[in-house]
Amino acid sequence: MKIKRESYRLIKPDYGDATPPPTDLCLPLTPFDTVTYEGHIAVIYAYRPPNPTNKAIEEGLRRTLAEYREWAGRFVEDKDGRRCILFNDAGMRFVEASCDYPLGYMDRPSPEYLELHPPLEGVQELAQVQLTRFSCGSLVVGFTSQHMVADGLATSNFLVAWGRAARGLPVQPLPFRDPALFVPRNPPNFRFEHRGVEYTDKLRTDISGVSSTLIETIKVHKAHFSSDFLLKLKARASANSGMRKPYTTFDSLIAHLWRQITRARALHPADTTEMRIAVNGRGRMTNPRVPLEYFGNLVLWAVPRAKACDLVRQPLSHAARLIHDAVSRVNDDYFRSFIDYSSSKEKMEGLMPTGNVTSRALCPNLEVYSWLRFPFYDLDFGGGCPHMFTPSYFPDEGSLFLVPSFSGNGDIDAFVGLFEKDIQTFEDLCYSLE
Repeated sequence: MKIKRESYRLIKPDYGDATPPPTDLCLPLTPFDTVTYEGHIAVIYAYRPPNPTNKAIEEGLRRTLAEYREWAGRFVEDKDGRRCILFNDAGMRFVEASCDYPLGYMDRPSPEYLELHPPLEGVQELAQVQLTRFSCGSLVVGFTSQHMVADGLATSNFLVAWGRAARGLPVQPLPFRDPALFVPRNPPNFRFEHRGVEYTDKLRTDISGVSSTLIETIKVHKAHFSSDFLLKLKARASANSGMRKPYTTFDSLIAHLWRQITRARALHPADTTEMRIAVNGRGRMTNPRVPLEYFGNLVLWAVPRAKACDLVRQPLSHAARLIHDAVSRVNDDYFRSFIDYSSSKEKMEGLMPTGNVTSRALCPNLEVYSWLRFPFYDLDFGGGCPHMFTPSYFPDEGSLFLVPSFSGNGDIDAFVGLFEKDIQTFEDLCYSLE
């Protein structure tokens, strides 16, 4: 797949007949922004022909940036040393590319995905897009965004609004911003310990302890789970659980994956394994409530833990219960405690965000990112919804992305990063209900 990048330029907001807003507005990042992963995340959409022109997509982007100005801004520091977004309308990077061959079937994660979006390293812009046209008429849109600006739900809302603008419709949904939502309480209430979850010691920079040779063998495996399999999995996880309601599909699936990945890794029975599960605060924060349209980051982590021997010997319901209970604890009280904790100079002394720890190998642990409820498949530039959506190629051992399958019937695709030596065993286990 030979991709030719043909043009690069910066796209700035189009305010139409309205008076352009000031370009010196400086918005400090919230604790939820600064505690997340610092870097660009990339997603890829593929569209069958016919497709709108690049010009129509670009014009829609300009209109959308007039509402979502963060993406056209830049990071700066204020006089207090806080990282901020400067709303200077400097622009978002826009790349046009082409390929002389038809678009193949993107059914296996591949390093070739990296050619379908702008590079992720050394990027000054807060967002980038690449439009790649194939000889068959297919269009691939590769979008990258700085994670400290917005989480997955906020980013997907922006993308849906961009699609609407490209079709000549009003920019919707509009971003909601209110820094007063995250003011610490007086007096603070440190009800939970956030050291060891959201924060770690500053001296801790690399926790992998894995040889560079083994790191180079990390691959991403895509596992497809049909809706029929998921129903059986959910029934098995909920059997004899003692719960009034059955476990969710999410709880059941990641419980299953946790157990099978633990088996594939051949962990020592006495090893402790944990999952870091991203939990969205919209809908969980109740005092005051945070709307779904909130633009920024609003994610913390649930961390269920278990001994490897207990995880694989106990029934699936045991793992599902650990996950369910851990996620349930990340409630309004937990989010408010985090705000108080992250605003305390005394508590934060000598700490840094866990997301800043550089490790491409998480074994014996996992990090779970669920994109199941994000409206990624609603991104329509005028030629219809995408026929395929995927995260880019992130070869990090222990990373787990859950994405709704493009089949549209409730199937789920799981993108799992593993050492190559463990992949065959995982493939043999991942569809077993035992």
